Amino acid sequence: MPGRRPLRPTGQRTGRSPLPRRVATLSVHTSPLDQPGAGDAGGLNVYVVEVSRRLAARGIAVEVFTRATSSDLPPVVEMVPGVTVRHVSAGPFEGLGKHDLPAQLCAFTAAVLREEARHEPGHYDVLHSHYWLSGQVGWLARDRWGVPLVHSAHTLAKVKNAALADGDEPEPRARVIGEEQVVAEADRLIANTAEEARQLVRWYDADPARTLVVPPGVDLERFAPGDRAAARRAVGVADDALVLLFVGRIQPLKAPDVLLHAAARLLADEPGLRARLQVLVVGAPSGSGLAEPRQLQELAVSLGIADVVRFVPPQAPAALAEHYRAADVAVVPSHNESFGLVALEAQACGTPVVAAAVGGLPTAVDDGVSGVLVDGHDPADYAAAIRKVVEQRDLLAAGARRHAARFSWDRTTESLVDAYAAAIGEMRAVVRPPRERVRAAVRAFSVGGPAR
Repeated sequence: MPGRRPLRPTGQRTGRSPLPRRVATLSVHTSPLDQPGAGDAGGLNVYVVEVSRRLAARGIAVEVFTRATSSDLPPVVEMVPGVTVRHVSAGPFEGLGKHDLPAQLCAFTAAVLREEARHEPGHYDVLHSHYWLSGQVGWLARDRWGVPLVHSAHTLAKVKNAALADGDEPEPRARVIGEEQVVAEADRLIANTAEEARQLVRWYDADPARTLVVPPGVDLERFAPGDRAAARRAVGVADDALVLLFVGRIQPLKAPDVLLHAAARLLADEPGLRARLQVLVVGAPSGSGLAEPRQLQELAVSLGIADVVRFVPPQAPAALAEHYRAADVAVVPSHNESFGLVALEAQACGTPVVAAAVGGLPTAVDDGVSGVLVDGHDPADYAAAIRKVVEQRDLLAAGARRHAARFSWDRTTESLVDAYAAAIGEMRAVVRPPRERVRAAVRAFSVGGPAR
């Protein structure tokens, strides 16, 4: 790929690798302050929030740059001590979708560069961009500031286009090109799973030496087993109900329709189950789902299961944990997932998962131990998997808790700090810091000789 720079292959902190003091985090299209489960807010938002908090707890300041989507937003918000969210004005506040944002990247980048220019050179030690739009901004800031760019794709256009759901439009060619450019320029690429790392190398010609696998985590204190009966009372379901749970943005990519069809199949096979079955769909329309925001409700009516399906708006973390605890099974039938934080959160609460065997879900779910993975999207297969999980729920619930305990945001953050430090050390070894370059140029001008 053009623009690729040779770097020494290392992803571990060494005694000479300096720790960052301040990280500039770029999240152009969605804010860490947004509620996950609606609009463009999802796992990426959770990732930025959880990692930023833990970086700050380690004494590493974080400034998150995101696009302002309302004139009511203050320019700067302190999310927690040590974490600042900067709302950047770039284009109209409302009415812009992700596909409209490339035209606003110039304005966004200018605002980011101006913020850094208010400080002494070297104010930021590293850039971490999330999603390809942010990577485009980070690429320019990287070259201007002389600091490394660490990039997390979260989703990849080529992967999504290879597994399109019915009703979804393919990602545009402009995004594919943009992703290829960012992959070529980033100093480190952070993949959620080994499969994503392979996809980056195979489909985007990523440098394997700069492609690191850093799994996301789960808040094991917030998402933990609890009183199941109390959780059911909190969410309004009966003690003897069979509760199937979907959590996520309502759009074809996430395939909540598969769960509804599977529920209809369960009732067709066992009509007496209707008195106990409860399907909870927690989320709001997003992406292409915004075109027909009531499509899922209409599907429930057409399938004759509207009486057992309840639609719940996106929930704050504490309330979401109660929904996980109340459920017998969490169902994640997505057509593509870079990881699947919902599956991990459910398992941390002791709820086994039925999930599609796609993307990062085979990492997030231990098939046969913490849940069941399903090949394809045939509702009959999901109905069968749900029955299997219900029959073995106690055993799988214990496996779910053990599996989720392997993941934590503290481990994720530690690995990211290692990646930051190694990338900073490499860049400083070959490129003098901006302040040093300025001083060298002044000395050269003063004595009329070459900079040393």
